[in-house]
Amino acid sequence: MSQTTMTVRLSGDLSDFVANNVDENGSYENISEYVRSLIRDDKKRFEQEAFERLKAELTLAFSAPDSSYSKLSAEDIFNRNS
Repeated sequence: MSQTTMTVRLSGDLSDFVANNVDENGSYENISEYVRSLIRDDKKRFEQEAFERLKAELTLAFSAPDSSYSKLSAEDIFNRNS
């Protein structure tokens, strides 16, 4: 697992907002912990959205009537994808 060090500059309202969420007053012990949590949450949201898109496509595909399907041989599939 690789590790990356990043520098982020915040000022004004953003800086104040982060300060209010860190240390004794906030939910996080330090800024790094807060940023990691934000990134984890964003990653989880991205993965959930991708899952929902896939689920919607599969729901649509499985709701199609049987008459919309046709039999294909392996050769048909290879030729179609060439």
